[in-house]
Amino acid sequence: MKKLIKNGTIVTATDTFEAEILIENGKIVAMGHQLDPVGAEVIDAKGCYIFPGGIDPHTHLEMPFGGTVSKDDFETGTIAAAFGGTTTVIDFCLTNKGEPLKKAINTWHAKSKDKAVIDYSFHLMIAEMNDDVLNELPKVIDEEGITSFKVFMAYKNVFQADDETLFRTLVAAKELGALVMVHAENGDVIDYLTKKALTEGKTDPIYHALTRPPEVEGEATGRAAELTGLAQSQLYVVHVSCAEAVEKITQARNRGFDVWGETCPQYLVLDQSYLEKPNFEGAKYVWSPPLREKWHQDVLWNALKNGQLQTLGSDQCSFDFKGQKELGRGDFTKIPNGGPFIEDRVSVLFSEGVKKGRITINQFVDIMSTRIAKLFGLFPKKGTIAVGADADLVIFDPNVERTISAATHHMAVDYNAFEGLKVTGEPVSVLCRGEFVVRDKQFVGKLGYGKYLKRAKYGQLLKEDVKQTT
Repeated sequence: MKKLIKNGTIVTATDTFEAEILIENGKIVAMGHQLDPVGAEVIDAKGCYIFPGGIDPHTHLEMPFGGTVSKDDFETGTIAAAFGGTTTVIDFCLTNKGEPLKKAINTWHAKSKDKAVIDYSFHLMIAEMNDDVLNELPKVIDEEGITSFKVFMAYKNVFQADDETLFRTLVAAKELGALVMVHAENGDVIDYLTKKALTEGKTDPIYHALTRPPEVEGEATGRAAELTGLAQSQLYVVHVSCAEAVEKITQARNRGFDVWGETCPQYLVLDQSYLEKPNFEGAKYVWSPPLREKWHQDVLWNALKNGQLQTLGSDQCSFDFKGQKELGRGDFTKIPNGGPFIEDRVSVLFSEGVKKGRITINQFVDIMSTRIAKLFGLFPKKGTIAVGADADLVIFDPNVERTISAATHHMAVDYNAFEGLKVTGEPVSVLCRGEFVVRDKQFVGKLGYGKYLKRAKYGQLLKEDVKQTT
């Protein structure tokens, strides 16, 4: 059925204007004033902004880690994402050395099958680089539309790859048209500091942060950037948490390197002191990179404002406090790394960013959707409001005040990292490809409606019939 959204203020990465939006067959077919409503359901968005659906470039749904599995799967995770104003997520396929890449991809297809309520895609982890992997990568790109590869520089003896693997991945990505993502922390130094802390009886959650200091993130970020420049390739640094990493990204970009940076809402509003909460409550705030001293927050906000960082991912990887985080009582290294952020990513950015004057509303749209769509081969089908684009839309009330709480969130996890945070602004209704997933703050979506997205190569537009791009 056709839909006509009227009386709202449309916001894109470049423009803010009032217009009606006509939707048919999942696409935006017209924008303007006094459009013909015949045969269309009319939706009144008075007093609300209309944003392009958020794109979360960094999620870990149903991910095995530390002897357990993250709590939110493709059902609860995508429902929570939709309530938060996100209509597309890109999750990470974890690979095993010595196994075909296709095996990992098939595992993730099985995890997501008939579950997702919004659209989704995959990144692919590269754990090793050899002839078998090199030979399989073109098929991964052409057949699966996976055009981004993740290399871990941390988690020694688990995920960590060596510098040769990273460099060869960068070289291959340059040739194949893929974007290389890095978890940038020096895993060897962290391993040393961690063992030292444990031998000294330092086992509380705070030592997770103290054994992963900002310097190890800055060093790894700089090293990855230098290797990118040498390979003349392209790099995307995930979950940037500190001034040291921002500085290395800025230096690389100033030298003309094709380097991009993502931060996350938790680093913008939470700080290292949360890991010192009594009664092991600090374990709720254990993820990597760790939370930093509060002054880093201003650096991150300024980097978003100035374009030194370009995107906001959630790094969603939720574990219950009871029964999962508690695995690390007496040994912080056994606390599953990760937290629940998928639902609150957009609202935290709007409330703390736009409402407090740290970024403009157009920057907000770029950071949470448009730039991500462009970097990861989804633009202009996703990430903007334009004729021919998918009707992924968020009707957003910019004035409602609320308090974030586990009592009202939609994630499957037993706590909320932002518990008690007062925010202004909330998605009212969310459409994915023209169909309501959330309507008037009620879930009306369908399991399995979400579509797997094959993405364009890095730097290329999706070959879609989009008549205008904003």
